[in-house]
Amino acid sequence: MPLLPRPLPFLALGLALLVPAARAAEDALTTALRAADDERVAATIAADRARLAAIYADDLHYAHSNGKVDTKASQIEGLATGPNHFESFTYGERTFTPASPGVSLMKGRVSVGLRNRTTGQPGRMELSYLAVWRLQGGQWRFLAWQSCRLPEGGTPAR
Repeated sequence: MPLLPRPLPFLALGLALLVPAARAAEDALTTALRAADDERVAATIAADRARLAAIYADDLHYAHSNGKVDTKASQIEGLATGPNHFESFTYGERTFTPASPGVSLMKGRVSVGLRNRTTGQPGRMELSYLAVWRLQGGQWRFLAWQSCRLPEGGTPAR
């Protein structure tokens, strides 16, 4: 009776070759998403309408921690002319998780520094958030944001 080749060594070799390739693809995805989000943050701080329009998806759903919901147009207008100017975003946590091909979730915690445009009064918000990025025409676009305020100290309640 002829001996059949043992599949286990071939399977192990195949996995050994695939795992680094999968990690490299994941690293490339995370790098691309991090760069897209860094651009979103920079455009927000600059209140740059053109840059925001380029990074936001046309069907943006932006739900603020106070319950207000903005569209792409109203969010850009609010950032450009609203009562507060955003000065800094300091992530305590920012993770990206692929949800399906061309869609990725971003979640974590962020400390947002802002200043009232009228009074000059500084402020800070500690937020927990969930965001959605979608690949459109080869570019990652910001599709959705939902956040809630954290108690003083930025630690989620348990």
